[in-house]
Amino acid sequence: MAGTVVFDLDGTLADTSADLIGAANSCFTARGMGPLLDPVQDALVAFHGGRAMLRAGYARAGQEMLLPPGAEDQDYPRLLEFYGRNIAVHTRLYPGVEAALGQLAADGHILAVCTNKPEALAETLLRELGIRDAFASLIGADTLPVRKPDPRPYTAAVERAGGDPANSFLVGDTETDRKTATAAGVRVALVGFGPEGNAISRLAPDALLDDFGQLPELAREWLGVRDPVSA
Repeated sequence: MAGTVVFDLDGTLADTSADLIGAANSCFTARGMGPLLDPVQDALVAFHGGRAMLRAGYARAGQEMLLPPGAEDQDYPRLLEFYGRNIAVHTRLYPGVEAALGQLAADGHILAVCTNKPEALAETLLRELGIRDAFASLIGADTLPVRKPDPRPYTAAVERAGGDPANSFLVGDTETDRKTATAAGVRVALVGFGPEGNAISRLAPDALLDDFGQLPELAREWLGVRDPVSA
């Protein structure tokens, strides 16, 4: 194998924002507040996680709406339950993902996922999207006692896939991914087609991807390719 490419999931491989926002809005609607988040305008909020969405919605509730103590802790499991039942209604892979994964594998790279989405939900989503078998390992938010940007989930994703962290890099879309790569001592490529667009360049990634078609060549540059003699 040439090396290991580790992917974040939400906002990197797939645009999951609409289904995430839908799950949060189901909680607000159940409390009589209606849908407080917009799937387009609040896409970036969605990629910061379920609790971030709940807090953003609560902040928009009218002053007449009195939330009980512990509302967030009550609603978070409900959000996850709703999301699990509606995980791929609007979610779509970003253009070029499947072709890029296929080319990376053909070049001899090992592929892995390291996400802050709960492992069971990540497993379900990848299967719903038809790409689970492309990845040799999957590390979710609850697989280990720690999550990104702690480097240990990243390292575990590489090692469980059979790779070497010293010959790997991360593909992500947020500051969390940037910090994870820095902590793990590896390079990071951030996608420029997520909610932040090219503004993500503010994080000074080692590479900025305008589309997935650029990824195989970047992997060849950073990790090499499989030796055909040993293939």
